[in-house]
Formats: sequence, structure tokens, C-alpha cells
Amino acid sequence: WTPGTLTNQITTKYMEPRLLIVTDPRTDHQSIKEAAYASIPVIALCDTDSPLENVDVAIPANNKGKESIALLYWLLAREVLYLRGTMSRSQAWDVMVDSFFWRDPEELMQQEEMDQGWGNDWTAKPEQRENWDGAQGGGNWD
Repeated sequence: WTPGTLTNQITTKYMEPRLLIVTDPRTDHQSIKEAAYASIPVIALCDTDSPLENVDVAIPANNKGKESIALLYWLLAREVLYLRGTMSRSQAWDVMVDSFFWRDPEELMQQEEMDQGWGNDWTAKPEQRENWDGAQGGGNWD
């Protein structure tokens, strides 16, 4: 988050959103403060230790684990589609919760390597290789 994104009109990253949704009010305190200056409503996913200053709507949730955060955003996206009238609540949604996970790029690269077979099982016994000790030409080069 760049300070001044919501309040400094001179910057190139200046935005005027109609709503701000934050995952953790403790870590996103700068954006919440700027939203309060600009009179932008704030929805926050709040844990029991989250500060509620300048938060308009607090959704009680576990905002520490990536799986629970992904599920909460999946539920919010599904509810927005319901409120827009594009999907009913009884209709199954083909978007999986996995699409909302944040994945570390290094973790993704490691997973791709494992899928391609580059990641060896280091506990396995090494393959037997040819014995070059008795090769033609002798073993002594002196």
C-alpha cells in the first residue's frame, strides 16, 4: 500500500474507490485511515484482537490462515453475484475455493518442479552405475 493512494490527487496511483475491503485492520491501518479521510466505507474481516477504529462493517472471521481468508473471499464473491441477480443461492458455483488462495511464487515453482519429476526423493537409494575401475587401458596412468 502506497500512502496517499486515496488522499493525494497529485500521485499517479490516486484512486477513488466506492468501498474498501481489508483482510486485517491491524496490518491495513494506513489504508483504513485514508479511507476515513476520504469518507469511503470500510468492510473489514476482523479477528478478536482487531482494532475497529474507522471500520464501518466488521465481519467476524479468522483472518490469520490463508485457507480461511480464501473461503471468506469466495463467500463474499458469491454473495455479490447473488445480490447482482446473476446467480441464485441454490445454483452450484463452478469456481473452486482454491482460486482464491494466495500462493507464494517460490512455492509454485517448487510444486512445478515436483510435478515434472525434478525434485528427487533424497531418501531413495541411488541407482547402480557402471564400474570404471576395470576399464580397458588400465587403472594406472603413471
